[in-house]
Amino acid sequence: MTGPHPAIVITGAASGIGREIARLAAMEGSFLLLVDRADRELTDLVVELSAFDVKAAAVCQDLARSDAVSCIERALRERDLYCDVLINCAGLQVFASAAETRYSEQTSQIDVNVRALTELTIRFVPGMLARGGGGVLNVGSITGNAPAPELGIHYATKAFVNSFSAALASELAGTGLTVTCLAPGLVTTPSLERARAAQSWLIPRSDAFEAATAGWLGFKAGKRLVIPGLRNHLIVTFARLLPRSIALQMVGLLQRAR
Repeated sequence: MTGPHPAIVITGAASGIGREIARLAAMEGSFLLLVDRADRELTDLVVELSAFDVKAAAVCQDLARSDAVSCIERALRERDLYCDVLINCAGLQVFASAAETRYSEQTSQIDVNVRALTELTIRFVPGMLARGGGGVLNVGSITGNAPAPELGIHYATKAFVNSFSAALASELAGTGLTVTCLAPGLVTTPSLERARAAQSWLIPRSDAFEAATAGWLGFKAGKRLVIPGLRNHLIVTFARLLPRSIALQMVGLLQRAR
């Protein structure tokens, strides 16, 4: 008699880092449950992976919805699966001052970047603990180390992801679970393009595949924090050492150069 089978659940899987991690995770041989609100792109990815005999299913779901996590749980049950590895890649960015943007646009960032990520994690981690294995890979950002005018809520949500991941990794140390935070710099993704974030000499854009590879390999190696690239490491170091007022001014200048 066989019970439920393990699955890797990946949010934000239709593009960017999420899509690249899905391609890497496909080599694990586990079932992939791919979640995103971009239905066509998600379906295309499932077709692509199926051509290589990878078992995958698409769940078209907007994580800003309050019932999103329940829908993902139902999708797992319907396929006789359980979440063995959770990869939280979904994220929203709105490039505008908080006072000049629709309320729903700003709060959707919190719903997706913070609430859904947290809810998925606390829903699935107890099962992982009971089984003594599995893990969580969260996509944070080096931007979580400083405030930023016109991207204030987005940067704040990434600060939450970075902090929550570090705390969770400490809580679960020695349990057999791995908690990794991937904190890249600016990665060329559709989300970044929609946010109209600028390229600058200080924070160059990097490739989604490179960031995904660093994050996936770091997770497999049991690392708690993965910051791809030497320049990104230096940026984080300076951001932590600089007084908050100076860091805010510097980031503000970079944002206005968009």
